[in-house]
Amino acid sequence: MCHIFAGQDPESYAYQTRSMRLNGQSTSIRLEETFWNLLEEIAASQDMTVPKFVSTLHDEVLEIHGEVSNFTSLLRCACTVYLDKVKAASPAITESEAA
Repeated sequence: MCHIFAGQDPESYAYQTRSMRLNGQSTSIRLEETFWNLLEEIAASQDMTVPKFVSTLHDEVLEIHGEVSNFTSLLRCACTVYLDKVKAASPAITESEAA
């Protein structure tokens, strides 16, 4: 089973840094390529660009919590929340269907 995880393409977990504006200030966010791909999917599902989605999320976190601690971790966790929602919305595949 670990081969599924260990054998993934190193490009998928290579860091990529993107520059964008949050609250009018330029910043850089460094995430693994896989998370950028998921953020692109999430943003598209909301009819937004990635910078617009990330900026909106940042603003909403500020509104709810008053501060944003460890924003890159929040982005990674947002991706897992999204994947959980997609998984919950998909019909379950039985073992016989998968075979």
